[in-house]
Amino acid sequence: MRILLVEDDPQLGRATQIGLEQRGHVVDWVQNAPSALTTLATHHYECLLLDLGLPGGDGLAVLQKLRGDGFREAILIVTARDQVADRVGGLDSGADDFVIKPFDLDELAARIRSATRRAHGRTREMIHHDDLAVDVAARVVRRHEETILLSPKEFALLLRLLEQAGQTLTRAQLEETLYGWGEEVESNAIQVHVHHLRRKLGRKLIRTVHAIGYTIDRPASVQAQ
Repeated sequence: MRILLVEDDPQLGRATQIGLEQRGHVVDWVQNAPSALTTLATHHYECLLLDLGLPGGDGLAVLQKLRGDGFREAILIVTARDQVADRVGGLDSGADDFVIKPFDLDELAARIRSATRRAHGRTREMIHHDDLAVDVAARVVRRHEETILLSPKEFALLLRLLEQAGQTLTRAQLEETLYGWGEEVESNAIQVHVHHLRRKLGRKLIRTVHAIGYTIDRPASVQAQ
């Protein structure tokens, strides 16, 4: 998934960015409140990691503005503030979780999965679509107990389409999921990834919507656990 990290500590910010990218995520990083709001107004993110003590404005004010403007994606407060009042204020303002620094990256990754899972209406880390089973935590795709190997980009693309099954996503929306700042994106990159997924998973799973984009249809057997 694509994550926006808002953290003013250069060492912690870079370490968090690298650690989450190694776990298969696309992570953009800004260091102050105005940059966070500007970035969120122009790019799509499935998760926001938000420090509270930020240059240019308090993280809590950023959180309140985002929720007031209708931002529905997962927001995790990641801060050194460990007072009960801070946690209560953050959660009451719309945060999905509250992570205290210093943190373990594996735990942070698990909390991100949990928060985004709830945002998509799932209660468990498995997505079933007909005979396809996707383990989101392990990043494993199986069909009839056979493991199907996907690249990180292919997995991210499949997950986005499955989580929004029944909706048509444009190429630009899918590029937003797969690529962060500074990554060169070929004009046919999404077509290539879709081609590879169809070769591995069958041509019928992902449907092309002419002149718009791609979709995975939502049959009656779709399950999100």
